[in-house]
Amino acid sequence: MKLFEPTKLGNLELKNHVVMAPMTRSRATGNVPNDLLAQFYGQRAGTGLLITEGTSPSANGLGYARIPGLFNEAQAEGWKKVTQAVHSKGGKIFLQIMHTGRASHPLNMAPGTKVLSSSPVKLSGQMWTDAKGLQDYPAPFEMTVSDIAEAVGEYAKCAELAVQSGFDGVELHAANGYLLEQFLNSNVNKRTDGYGRTPEGRMRFVLEVAEAVVRKIGGERTGIRVSPYGAFNDTGAFEGVDSFYAELSKKLSDLGLVYIHIVDHSSMGAPAVSAEVKRLIKQNFKGACILSGGYDAERAEKDLQDGKADLIAFGRPFISNPDLVEKLKNKLPLKQPDQATFYTAGAAGYTDY
Repeated sequence: MKLFEPTKLGNLELKNHVVMAPMTRSRATGNVPNDLLAQFYGQRAGTGLLITEGTSPSANGLGYARIPGLFNEAQAEGWKKVTQAVHSKGGKIFLQIMHTGRASHPLNMAPGTKVLSSSPVKLSGQMWTDAKGLQDYPAPFEMTVSDIAEAVGEYAKCAELAVQSGFDGVELHAANGYLLEQFLNSNVNKRTDGYGRTPEGRMRFVLEVAEAVVRKIGGERTGIRVSPYGAFNDTGAFEGVDSFYAELSKKLSDLGLVYIHIVDHSSMGAPAVSAEVKRLIKQNFKGACILSGGYDAERAEKDLQDGKADLIAFGRPFISNPDLVEKLKNKLPLKQPDQATFYTAGAAGYTDY
């Protein structure tokens, strides 16, 4: 099967066409990667490409409890353990850079930080905090042009630190309602300046971030994740969504990014991503296309053979099956994950499968 054959991603040689999708697991106590994270990713190094959990490029982006950052020396040293664990087993790993934006709460953040977004529109619902349990989301501060320029620099610096920490590249998280998508999505972005108002305005921040990262580490080390039709964190489809992402993918391709990763959470109850927008993105993006969302080996193989994708990402099955590639290859039964331990601290439900 093509799924299990070696392939190339830019300059990288991958063991197979399987990608481990990024999954927040909340094990980075104090927002610093630790030995537990190194063990977790090392266990899964048989995958073609590992993409880490969302990792903040700044103190302002640490919205969830116990998620990692990469903007200081302690965090860089922690991530070095992870990349060494993966590379010692011949694996390849990208860091996903995720600024949570308005999907945040001050109780999960350090003093002096701000909950930021494209517009001062608060999220519905509540967020978990270790200090006081579930809390309502606060209204975010609308980012000034100066805040935007600072954030662009933070993404570029994080990418530079990632390469210095041994990562093979980075994935910019422009999906699932986090900061980059808070600018892309017209249901969230209500700005009237050059970073809103028009489709081109809403793309501007993401393109500036991507360009800054490419300048810092190169396009062959830079990927991006998008979620057209995604409904997570009060986003959802908007008027002209297909043409918007078709144009965005062309502009990202022109910057020389190595891959675009399309999220489809319809298997988890979200609206399905249209086949047309997937086709348009792949048509307009010259690099590799990664598809994700509820795949099994048979469906993955069909989409690879039909040319709909170059790589296929699997998420939840990796939680309880660190040897997922071998199990899929040999048609072995998969263990089911314990959902109660998805975001808890410690080894249970993380490295003990």
